[in-house]
Amino acid sequence: MSKFRFIALQELSSRKPLEVNVPKGDIADYYGCHVFNKKNMQKYLSDTTIEAIKDAVDKGRSISIEEADLIANGMKSWAKDNGVTHYTHWFQPLTDGTAEKHDSFIDFAQDGTPIERFSGKVLVQQEPDASSFPSGGLRNTFEARGYTAWDVSSPAFIVDDTLCIPTVFISYTGDALDYKTPMLKALLAVDKAATAVCQYFDKNIEKVSVNLGWEQEYFLIDSALYQARPDLCLTGRTLMGHSSAKDQQLDDHYFGSIPSRVTSFMKDLEIECYKLGIPLKTRHNEVAPNQFELAPVYEEANLANDHNQLVMDLMKRIALKHNFNVLFHEKPFQNINGSGKHNNWSLSTNTGINLFAPGKSPKGNMLFLTFIVNVLMMVFKNQDLIRASIMTATNNRRLGANEAPPAILSIFLGKSLTNMLDKLEKEVSNEKMTAEEKTALKLGIGRIPEILLDNTDRNRTSPFAFTGNRFEFRAAGSSANCAASMIVINAAMAHQLNEFKKNVDEMIAGGMNKDEAIFREIKLLIKKSRSICFEGDGYSKQWEQEAEKRHLTNINNVPEAILKYESPSSVEVLTREGIFSERELESRVDVEMEKYTKKIQIESRVLGDLTINHIVPTAVSYQNRLLDNLVKMKQIFDEKECEKLSYKRRNLVIEIGEHIDALKEMVEEMTEARKYANNLNNVRDKAFAYSEKVNPYLDKIREHIDALEMEIDNEIWPLPKYRELLFTK
Repeated sequence: MSKFRFIALQELSSRKPLEVNVPKGDIADYYGCHVFNKKNMQKYLSDTTIEAIKDAVDKGRSISIEEADLIANGMKSWAKDNGVTHYTHWFQPLTDGTAEKHDSFIDFAQDGTPIERFSGKVLVQQEPDASSFPSGGLRNTFEARGYTAWDVSSPAFIVDDTLCIPTVFISYTGDALDYKTPMLKALLAVDKAATAVCQYFDKNIEKVSVNLGWEQEYFLIDSALYQARPDLCLTGRTLMGHSSAKDQQLDDHYFGSIPSRVTSFMKDLEIECYKLGIPLKTRHNEVAPNQFELAPVYEEANLANDHNQLVMDLMKRIALKHNFNVLFHEKPFQNINGSGKHNNWSLSTNTGINLFAPGKSPKGNMLFLTFIVNVLMMVFKNQDLIRASIMTATNNRRLGANEAPPAILSIFLGKSLTNMLDKLEKEVSNEKMTAEEKTALKLGIGRIPEILLDNTDRNRTSPFAFTGNRFEFRAAGSSANCAASMIVINAAMAHQLNEFKKNVDEMIAGGMNKDEAIFREIKLLIKKSRSICFEGDGYSKQWEQEAEKRHLTNINNVPEAILKYESPSSVEVLTREGIFSERELESRVDVEMEKYTKKIQIESRVLGDLTINHIVPTAVSYQNRLLDNLVKMKQIFDEKECEKLSYKRRNLVIEIGEHIDALKEMVEEMTEARKYANNLNNVRDKAFAYSEKVNPYLDKIREHIDALEMEIDNEIWPLPKYRELLFTK
């Protein structure tokens, strides 16, 4: 057994759960204590200043520099009372992580006396170096200036000794370099569009907010085993490894009792999250061994997204304390379930109405149907754009792998609601509706709550499933920033609602009654979007065949999927709604192409290194041992008996030799393919070259390595095996 594998397994045997320091009292006593929320503001800010912040959040009013100074002073006092020595603008660049540069409060007076200072100017805006973050060609290395600007709607928080201020991140030319900027624009766009449609039904509705409830799946691997697997350390997934004889096939891990070490980690994480005002609610074992899930109570989408990014960072740091490493890769282990990040999405009004929940009257149910049908049409028209938002090198390994929705977009509504829409489509006349027809329609619509009462089943195979009062988008990857898909979904919804209102207004202007105009447009949308609805098994091959008949797209090539950001329909949605300029959109495509290329490039390099420096030498060593055995057999047994005894061993020597030769040949070919791709100047051409010429070798090489793992003596195999990685306690 290799030294590293031996040490890792030795360390594993001595692991014990860590004691967690649980704060005294109820959760409510310390919940949000590390957040500059309303409760903490009241101790450090005047009522007038707090009202200014509230107006900025609710009404979009700008905060003056004088008000910013007062806020900064109060924020600094609160932070210092909590042991804080530094501050940072906390932002979300296009790296799928967060970024922060810490500055001390220390400054100097004119006479050189050291003082602590934090001004409104520093709170509102800073100028970090932007040259080293992905920008898709928006800026050059010598154009280093970028700006971070305070997002007032997301409260500042404390991590360790640092005050963290959520911000947007833009270039000096005003181009977005992050996820938060377009996310805020998309939320504003859907608010404006949805409010306008809501006012057909209720003039008191003046604002529509987006709610997001994310579910985060992840794996925990013991740190010693993790460090003994260079592929896990460098790529986040196992590039080789034969399946364990037992993995998830008994379904005994799902919702099973949580191992004590993991419970200790979860408890520690929850305490830190509660201090940061993150409302974690659910924790449980997932389907695969060593796989788990956590989920919070739903929040406003921008805050929920910030909290998800913060939780992912906390998980990594807290896991290390418990001798674990967290894996957010969508497919870290072959042939067992990967991890997703389900985005539960809903819209709610300032009057307390959930627009995806049935109402208490025919009018309320008509509002519900209006938004449900517009979601159907939104997904149908923008299936390529939505897919582009979740297609990455890592998530592509999970999608469609008999555990996750395929790359085909479809919506599950449930049979009862689907039948209701079918009935509505048939009953709405193309001619002028009679009073009796309108009455019959309203009576039918009034039955929606009753219809949905027993329609509680969920289709876990649907990528976009209606679950009673929200839509669950299940195709997003576990490592992704929620904003990537939320930007697209909300922008597309805003665009669809604007189209809906435009068409209804035109019919009303033509003399049609408002209710009848809405009925007519709903009927048209139901008819047009029918092919996007699917109630069956989204994992099945039959669905792929059926989807093809319905002319639904199924793009499995990542670079090809990413290019759909630039299709005419996608450009119209994202630019007309003001989410991106065409220049920004083009840069996003280049960033995603470059990220794809680099991830495949890294995997290729790591696999080549492990193959030549670890696997091949181990295989040669074992082959030599077999050859020595054959030589010794000839010395002891006569030729006939030796032939009989050594037949299978000789074949094994030959078989191992064939695997060794194939591995060396394939690694050389993969290296040449990588060199060819690297010589291409265009980032898009390079991405396609990596997809078509380099990526296929990853699985081909793996097949030979996994075969060798089953033939070579366990004692000399250099890397921890799946049975060791996946069943740590």
